[in-house]
Amino acid sequence: MTAGVPEAARVVFGERVELAERFAELLQEHGIRRGLIGPRELDRLWERHLLNSAVIAELLPPESRVVDVGSGAGLPGIPLAIARPDLTLTLLEPMARRVTWLQEVITELALTVEVVRGRAEEGPVRERLADQDVVTARAVAPMERLAKWSLPLLRQNGLLLAMKGESAAEELERDAAAIAAAGGGRGEVKSCGVGALEVPTTVVVVERVAAARTSSGRRRDARRARKERGR
Repeated sequence: MTAGVPEAARVVFGERVELAERFAELLQEHGIRRGLIGPRELDRLWERHLLNSAVIAELLPPESRVVDVGSGAGLPGIPLAIARPDLTLTLLEPMARRVTWLQEVITELALTVEVVRGRAEEGPVRERLADQDVVTARAVAPMERLAKWSLPLLRQNGLLLAMKGESAAEELERDAAAIAAAGGGRGEVKSCGVGALEVPTTVVVVERVAAARTSSGRRRDARRARKERGR
């Protein structure tokens, strides 16, 4: 292993650690100039970004269909694709310049990953990416909005994995009603990478248990079904 790659990376990425190293190099070379990361992040790319992202793979069932919402620099999507090649992964990103970056990285690393330009709340995106097993998100939005945007992309009992900070439990409690209205279950906070990372990754896990409520309190799916029966 070349100098500068932490030992934890061997554990997390296994035989594909060289791909992770190349991704780190790409971020070092282009990240600041292209507005993907801040200058202070260069010295902590592995711990704070690559490993921090990749360890949430322990929450993903084998061969899951995954959408990374607001993928940005490719976090957590690219590290997940490296660590777990069994996943069917889509990176969802609204900004054209970041979409270009993601496509360049995928080509450079020869990853089997799809990039879609758009936002999770857009109708065509929801139709195209419906019935996912897992949605991931890192530093995208508070749980209230994230649940409303992301839960409709999931199949019944699919999982929203939102990477959060120390206030994760407080945010989950604060936004519990909004999460339920969006079709989410109670939610829980989990730690990933315990034993591998000095600071484990905090993830809010929310299961999609129902369709979202409309403003009148009805469930959207039920109302659609009644409408279709009346045709």
